[in-house]
Amino acid sequence: MGRLAVAAIVSSWVIPISILVNRIVPDPYMDEIFHVPQAQQYCKGNFSSWDPMITTPPGLYFLSLAHVASFYPGMLCIQAVPSYFDACSTVALRSTNAVLAVICSIVVYEIISQLRPELDKRRVTLYTVVLALYPLHWFFTYLYYTDVASLTAVLASYLLCTKKNYTLSAMLGALAVLVRQTNIVWILFVACTGIIEYTQRVRKDKHCEQLDDCSVLDHKDGQLALGKAAVTGSNLRRRRLSNIEDSSDHLTPRNNSSSSYSSDLIDEIKETLVTSWYIKWRLLLLFSPYVMLLVAFFGFVYWNGSIVLGAKEAHAVSPHFAQLMYFGLISALFMVPVHFTSSQTAVLFQSLRKSRVMGVVLWFMGLTTAFLSVHYFSIAHPYLLADNRHYTFYLWRKIIKIHWSTKYLMVPLYVYSWFSIFSTLAKFQKKVWVLVYFLACAAVLIPSPLIEFRYYTIPFFFLILHSHVSSDRNWVLMCILYAVINIFTMAMFLYKPFSWHHEAGIQRFIW
Repeated sequence: MGRLAVAAIVSSWVIPISILVNRIVPDPYMDEIFHVPQAQQYCKGNFSSWDPMITTPPGLYFLSLAHVASFYPGMLCIQAVPSYFDACSTVALRSTNAVLAVICSIVVYEIISQLRPELDKRRVTLYTVVLALYPLHWFFTYLYYTDVASLTAVLASYLLCTKKNYTLSAMLGALAVLVRQTNIVWILFVACTGIIEYTQRVRKDKHCEQLDDCSVLDHKDGQLALGKAAVTGSNLRRRRLSNIEDSSDHLTPRNNSSSSYSSDLIDEIKETLVTSWYIKWRLLLLFSPYVMLLVAFFGFVYWNGSIVLGAKEAHAVSPHFAQLMYFGLISALFMVPVHFTSSQTAVLFQSLRKSRVMGVVLWFMGLTTAFLSVHYFSIAHPYLLADNRHYTFYLWRKIIKIHWSTKYLMVPLYVYSWFSIFSTLAKFQKKVWVLVYFLACAAVLIPSPLIEFRYYTIPFFFLILHSHVSSDRNWVLMCILYAVINIFTMAMFLYKPFSWHHEAGIQRFIW
């Protein structure tokens, strides 16, 4: 069991289902009607052409050019296609995501091995295969959308950051942003996790009495010694750094009572900021590739006049705070054996009982915030209301809007889900890390006016990878849940087409 096993298992369903999808749905569908022709223009060498309805950068198309180029010589030898443009068929372009899905599974395998070295290969393989079945990621593997490429690039960037290869991590981060511009938030999140980890390692080095002695750490991490220019400072500053108190190991389970959680969070923020300040030049040099990427991104936004490329009116930034509530509930439901159990409910209740005053205050604040979010910042985008091909259309009409009180009755579920997520993450992650994760989720989801479960994929992967779910039973239950959902959604997509009265053509249900 290992990387090859993961690749073989994922390929065992990716290949046959890709063939089935291409046989039944050979023509571009939904967003593919924009992406496929645009990629084919690039195959012609027409890089000045751009469809104004496309909202994301051309990263996926460049990946497809490289993908098609890899097998074009062979197809030319057997005279399967007369030209490179003919090789860029819908089937060939879709296969880009099929290959990326296998690569993504290997990246996930490496991340789990890196984060949880105590696991044997069999369990790492099991966890990786289950995550490869995550319904939103699994479904769009077979269509020409940006989701699989986006997830793969972000996770690859994160993997390299955990291995302290910050330059290559930022380069893959640039690719992630080139695929989907909102990934800039997740690359900043990756950089922040690197900074948090680096400052913790500096604090733990009890034998480091002077900053010059710490340059060995950088050399071990694949970095050059920084020299005197990066570590200039007085002896007083050096003594202050050496006297910073040791922080606790981030893999040690913690007391999750409300009062200790809030006080520990404040302490961790202070420790991280103080340590970062004393080694600011070192951090600036180490993480400068991310800074350059951020500067380039701001330059793009200034040049473009918006973060969105096309259809700017339909994708204007809106304060959609309810989107954050939806993500919390949906993510908890996709981890239902972890969050919606009697034991997890007991953990949250115990936390409330240990610190009644602070616990009541936090729950009251959570309920109030969630109530205000769904009351004032719950947006019904025109695309959501008008398109009955998406499951979100039915969830909105049949659940959230079935009665005026329903959206308010769901508020406790939203709050429970987020508190359960916080509790699960805080068992094994630094609380400052949990805060940064929440802020990244908010930065990505709140400005988006359209309810799209596809937007939840990257934050969900970061959530489940860092929740350290150890029970094989829970993983097997999630595997069954994902498989059932996948069978249902793919069967509906392939075998339950329908027609619109106002528009010709076959319509299909999709996420």
